[in-house]
Amino acid sequence: METIHTIGRRKTSVARVYLSSGKDIFTVNSKDFKEYFPTTSLQYKILQPFKLTDNLGKYNISVNVYGGGITGQVEAIRLGICRALSKISDDNKSILKGEGLLTRDPRMVERKKVWPEKSKKKIPIL
Repeated sequence: METIHTIGRRKTSVARVYLSSGKDIFTVNSKDFKEYFPTTSLQYKILQPFKLTDNLGKYNISVNVYGGGITGQVEAIRLGICRALSKISDDNKSILKGEGLLTRDPRMVERKKVWPEKSKKKIPIL
């Protein structure tokens, strides 16, 4: 199997995912993913597509991620992994689509407005 390259995005985070067959080697920005994301909840989000499709430990994954915060980066990586797994098999695609993991979350931060201090704060009518 050749290397599959996909891109995942979330807010301002961009993750480039390279998936190839091999032993279970998972690096994020040249670090082990458990070192890069130390909490178990973030690790669970990243490994969720592999657990749903029964592909845990079958692939080498290398990820370059930049921008945004930690949670946005995790969700960008998860989207990139889901897109790569869906390229491998149509069964994977139907499973991941049913769970809603193949859709990009379009929500972005709302811009600050000119007058109020916050983006949604209203001016009281006198």
